[in-house]
Amino acid sequence: MTVPDADSALDPAESQAAIQRFLDRLWLERGVSRNTQASYRSDLTLLSRWLAARGTPLTAATEADLRDYLAARRLSPRSQARLRSSLRQFYRHLHADRQRDDDPTARLDSPRTGLRLPRTLHEREVERLLEAPATDNALGLRDRAMLELMYASGLRVSELVTLKRTGVDLRAGVVQVLGKGGRERLVPMGEHAMEWLQRYLRDARPQLAGAGEPEGLFLTARGQTMTRHNFWRLVKHYAAQAGIRSSLSPHTLRHAFATHLLEHGADLRSLQSLLGHADLSTTQIYTHVARARLRDLHAEHHPRGDRRRPGT
Repeated sequence: MTVPDADSALDPAESQAAIQRFLDRLWLERGVSRNTQASYRSDLTLLSRWLAARGTPLTAATEADLRDYLAARRLSPRSQARLRSSLRQFYRHLHADRQRDDDPTARLDSPRTGLRLPRTLHEREVERLLEAPATDNALGLRDRAMLELMYASGLRVSELVTLKRTGVDLRAGVVQVLGKGGRERLVPMGEHAMEWLQRYLRDARPQLAGAGEPEGLFLTARGQTMTRHNFWRLVKHYAAQAGIRSSLSPHTLRHAFATHLLEHGADLRSLQSLLGHADLSTTQIYTHVARARLRDLHAEHHPRGDRRRPGT
């Protein structure tokens, strides 16, 4: 392996330049999101500082260096796995770009993280959540339309709040979504969501927009585009109002959308397309959720079901 001059390679600016070249390659080849880029940058910057204290350039780290670093970071198995993924991507990039003749991460095994199932809601809980907003005012109509659309289309929160007014086609019953990596897709919204969205556009959005012409579909009381944080606060508020006491995540309705589709017979490939997953393996997590839910339903309702099963 060709090792750069030690003095220049230990310069933080040199390390940041190497990291930026790596991120540029990722963006060009895979279109990774800004959040993913920021995560990689943070991981590699911390590693660079740790290596510099040992007199080792970021681009010249050995397998032993990386093992020592991972041992020094007292992280959960899941965080360790994410960090190892960042390191693998970077050093594989250096190897593929012939900046190194080896890959120091080749023998780094990922820790077992277990299967983390997304939290979802039963259909009756979703109904209570959707019916929670009072729809006799503009804000309530907006909130009902947002909840209905997110559940009907399985959108990510970021996709929901960044929808453009021009991206809604009520005649075709679809919305144009800008997903991860800048990938666009058309997603059907269903009759209920269409009805509530039509009411919002007719009776509420003009009031919220005022004299302005904002591009965003969903607006705040000040006529500005809704944010992730504001929408998440609304979800928690309506969940409490609906008597849903279990913890929720910002994507709970998206998880419910996927799980309920599978429970009612949807196939994985169709679900992958609707969710905007680049890899089918990401979608497969929902098969485990659906199977677990079906086992619980069987245990609770079948005459010979094992009622001890839930929680065992």
